[in-house]
Amino acid sequence: MVIPINNNASSFFFILMDFPGLETAHCWTAIPVCVIYVLSLLGNTTILHIVKSVPSLHTPMYLFLSMLSLADLGLAVSTLPSMAAVYLLGQRKVGAATCFVQLFFIHTCSVIESAVLLAMAFDRCVAIRAPLRYATILTTKRIGAIGLASVTRSAALHLPLPVLLGRLQFQPVNALSHSYCVHPDVLRLASSSTVVNSGLGLFVMLSTLGVDAVLILLSYVMILKTVLNIASNAGWLKALNTCISHICAVLLFYTPLVSLSVIHRFGKKKLPAQIYMLLSYLHFLVPPMLNPIVYTVKTKEIRARILKMLQPSKL
Repeated sequence: MVIPINNNASSFFFILMDFPGLETAHCWTAIPVCVIYVLSLLGNTTILHIVKSVPSLHTPMYLFLSMLSLADLGLAVSTLPSMAAVYLLGQRKVGAATCFVQLFFIHTCSVIESAVLLAMAFDRCVAIRAPLRYATILTTKRIGAIGLASVTRSAALHLPLPVLLGRLQFQPVNALSHSYCVHPDVLRLASSSTVVNSGLGLFVMLSTLGVDAVLILLSYVMILKTVLNIASNAGWLKALNTCISHICAVLLFYTPLVSLSVIHRFGKKKLPAQIYMLLSYLHFLVPPMLNPIVYTVKTKEIRARILKMLQPSKL
């Protein structure tokens, strides 16, 4: 029996997937899930509070870091409802309309994060290659325009996805492969033609994540070329040290994404479901948790402010 989602969206459900093999251990699997979300929300809100409250941190680098924290918060909040429902409440059913809205926000926030990582790469490139023009190139107005363009690009490109999904018919067996809704996972359950949906999804991925990754790589090629021209070892080590946090953030974001893409296209049927789900968690859940930790450890100003917040007030 095929259920036309466009005519019966209010009564059609998808079944969210618990972690394979641990379906009966909710009391244990809920603990790491809660820890991840608490650290993500606490870490990113702390970064935002520090940058907002300290005027000396209103510089391009820290404004872009604030944008990254906002994107991480958006990504964490987008996956939180269904993850909480599955791991804390044991509720695995999700309505089609709710699922489509969730996947829109998940993919939108993910692409916004990719755009912010690209902007941060450009920031480091300008700071190292043209330090004397850094303040005039990356003005507050231009930084705001970059942020607005990132949000607009992502939202505009992903808005057709839930609309087109609502026109498809789906199989009666409607179990997803994740604890949240993502576009490729929902699309594989369709019983009608998905040529338009697949084509649009591929175009969005290549024109956003693909282009961003190439431009980030080119930025670091230019940075490396400039650094190698520095005579002293101490000079180029100092220059590269300013990029370490950003490189870690890029690797946290793109490594699971590339692995997921390769497995989805070539090896999904050959690998256990646990590996596929684990990589998905690494891509969507881990960066919002670890990015604030990485920048706290590697950024002296952020670290000093957090230590000051943690110290008891002197009488």
